[in-house]
Amino acid sequence: LLQDAGIIRNKLKINATITNAQNFMKIQEEFGSFSKYIWDFVDGKPIKNVFKSMSEIPANTTLSDTISKDLKKRGFKFVGTTVVYAHMQATGMVNDHVIGCFRYEEV
Repeated sequence: LLQDAGIIRNKLKINATITNAQNFMKIQEEFGSFSKYIWDFVDGKPIKNVFKSMSEIPANTTLSDTISKDLKKRGFKFVGTTVVYAHMQATGMVNDHVIGCFRYEEV
């Protein structure tokens, strides 16, 4: 992997990817799936925020802090609160579409 010019060749990040994959599998064993584990933090329901402008959307929250700390406790690396919040947005755990966005009501 360190020789692959198509990826980030930071040894710490490559090692973290391997470690995170191993810890991901441990979570799957414990909870049945990573999805179950992560969605339990929001009781299986997306958080629908009511932001009026993009400037109101946070980079992280107390919930992403909590999830990040739990992942780190489980041995994950490079999973800071901002990365976790981005994951929450990408997977629909949190709806950060502004009220005027056409997608706001759809998600």
